[in-house]
Amino acid sequence: MDWDKIEGNWKQLSERTKKQWGILTDDDLQVVAGHRHELAGKIQERHGVAKYDADKQIKAWQNRAHESWIR
Repeated sequence: MDWDKIEGNWKQLSERTKKQWGILTDDDLQVVAGHRHELAGKIQERHGVAKYDADKQIKAWQNRAHESWIR
């Protein structure tokens, strides 16, 4: 799924995001608001990983994202 679609449907996809990165809070996800750069920063901050690793995790999650995830 392309990132524009993810960003546009962020509320519906935030639960999937929480499942992937369980340490992220609802407040974190509100701040992210579908912005990829913000999500990478929160993953770095909460999970203690490098930017490269956060970007890699996001890309893998994005590749698995499916239209059926949007309710």
